[in-house]
Amino acid sequence: MTDGIPAAIGEMTPRQIVAELDKYIIGQNKAKRMVAIAMRNRWRRQMVGDDLRDEIMPNNIIMIGPTGVGKTEIARRLANLADAPFIKVEASKFTEIGYVGRDVESMIRDLTDLSVNMVKKEKQIKIAKKARKIAEERLLDILLPSSTQKKLANLPEDDDLQTKSLAAREKLRKQLTEGKLDKRFVEIEVSNNRFPIVEIFSPMGMEELGVNMQDMFSGMMPKKSKKRRVTVPEALDIIEGDEANRLIDMDEVISEAIDRVENTGMIFVDEIDKIAGEKSKTGPDVSREGVQRDILPIVEGTNVMTKYGLVKTDHILFLAAGAFHISKPSDLIPELQGRFPIRVELDGLKAGDFVRILTEPENALIKQYTALLKTDGVDLIFDKTGVEEIARIAFEVNSKTENIGARRLQTVMTRLLEQILFDAPEAGRKKIKVNRKFVRDILAGIVEDKDLSRYIL
Repeated sequence: MTDGIPAAIGEMTPRQIVAELDKYIIGQNKAKRMVAIAMRNRWRRQMVGDDLRDEIMPNNIIMIGPTGVGKTEIARRLANLADAPFIKVEASKFTEIGYVGRDVESMIRDLTDLSVNMVKKEKQIKIAKKARKIAEERLLDILLPSSTQKKLANLPEDDDLQTKSLAAREKLRKQLTEGKLDKRFVEIEVSNNRFPIVEIFSPMGMEELGVNMQDMFSGMMPKKSKKRRVTVPEALDIIEGDEANRLIDMDEVISEAIDRVENTGMIFVDEIDKIAGEKSKTGPDVSREGVQRDILPIVEGTNVMTKYGLVKTDHILFLAAGAFHISKPSDLIPELQGRFPIRVELDGLKAGDFVRILTEPENALIKQYTALLKTDGVDLIFDKTGVEEIARIAFEVNSKTENIGARRLQTVMTRLLEQILFDAPEAGRKKIKVNRKFVRDILAGIVEDKDLSRYIL
């Protein structure tokens, strides 16, 4: 890792990033290129000298296009590829009743929480073997009679009883490793630091204070524990988790997590078109322009208080998306427009794109349903004509009703395979060929009936 940039994404060229996105997203090459360049620029920034590094701002992007064409998937896959803290927020939620301006900062707090959990999990994986080894020793101490332990403390090293006891311990360790003690119960002490949750109501809410009340009380109150009777495997897991928490330096975790948020964090703001619109003639429009003005400082760069400390938002990458059916990006306030300098229009999907979406991605729907039914012994075989017919029907229904893009394929596939999915457990081993006739026999009547199609597909 280079100053918060994961090595994997830092070593990838924009062309390689696009190639990875191609595995899951069909088409939309312009959008893929833009986000790939944005990701590479983050690595390039880390390579620049300290005197200029802080001056290089991220090129935030607005993706414009109808629902279901891949906007969210591009952002999500990019975040997975970068192994970066990533959250998706709906801009429209900030226009709901009860909206308070500072609530927009919750996106940074949520991103920081996510980052802390990511780093903590990574640390736990690294020390898992050490924690497991310590947990085994502690469990063996519990399994051995306490009277034997006391005797051993006062015996010379060469005592025969001590030798026998050590041999017994090793025998017990072998049984533990081989799972021969799995059905045995032991009594262990488990920390019990739960306190009543106290809700404090204030105009700005406790979240705005960046204070974790439970952490405060847990630090003030004495540590409590209770005894639990559990199986040996359960006890081993509980003790291992306890030891892992002891081995991890939370100050180090928090420091690294905040660094990741500030340098590699990504926030996907969906439905940004819902807060775009004409300016209010009688004053600020709280549900639209007001929300934009509250989001602006976060995108521009500010310090947000979280329960882990201050987080700078200057270099967080913002990806925004919207259909912009009844508004356009220029309807956003000029200051916010300026913070999203890159605009990419995504292409609408055609029937040919649906064929590719059904078959080419590594997580294609046909591959998913084939794998699901195989668990019940049913071999589902799609031929070319069947795939083309599914794609044609999805495209046609989108054209006649609401256009929901590739999401329509999920609806059509579920309806097409409903009976098979229901009968599969009792059907026994069998092969089912999905061709054009099979698809038309099930879906033709629904597609032809516009009213039925509207409610079912």
